[in-house]
Amino acid sequence: MKKLLFIMLSCKVFASCTCECVDGEVRAMCSSSLDTPPICPPRICPLDSPSIKPIKTPSLPPIGTKHCKQARVYNQQNMEYEWQEICE
Repeated sequence: MKKLLFIMLSCKVFASCTCECVDGEVRAMCSSSLDTPPICPPRICPLDSPSIKPIKTPSLPPIGTKHCKQARVYNQQNMEYEWQEICE
């Protein structure tokens, strides 16, 4: 039991939350459902050009989430929106 506890304590979790433009609105995006999302300051997101939603393959949502959906997330490096799966 002591070894298991030590292993669990020695593991680092690299989860983080950021404020991103999703479907034209600022929204907190977290890499883990266990993270507490931050309060995002208001900002103006770039306009989203029309795009056809990709076909989603059936899958189960990750542990700690209820459902997943396709959403357009702004990629600051490419300066354009990209389709990503968002789970809540």
